Amino acid sequence: MARATTTSDVFNAIAEPQRRRILTLLRTGERPATEIATAVGLGASPTSKHLRVLREVGLVRVREEGRQRHYALDARGLNEVHEWTGGFERFWSESFDRLDEYVGELQRMESGDADG
Repeated sequence: MARATTTSDVFNAIAEPQRRRILTLLRTGERPATEIATAVGLGASPTSKHLRVLREVGLVRVREEGRQRHYALDARGLNEVHEWTGGFERFWSESFDRLDEYVGELQRMESGDADG
């Protein structure tokens, strides 16, 4: 089965490290495209392409002010990712519970050795 194109699939879009850096940057608020490019260390053209992909999958929204474009995070686009990763919560909870039990057992064993 062919893989979905990056511009229509949020998972493919966030698989790219530079796009994740942009999303992380936008968590603190809206920023002009030029500031985003500088912050992530890319030129205007590659930054524009990454922002276009993020906009097309619904992860950022754009506001034009004169000749400047301002981008903001639209976290609603991450709902699909959140729902999918949430399915692993039980796995991690059970793993941490087992780890807690193991650590407790080790501590009991050390306490028993110290008393003996």
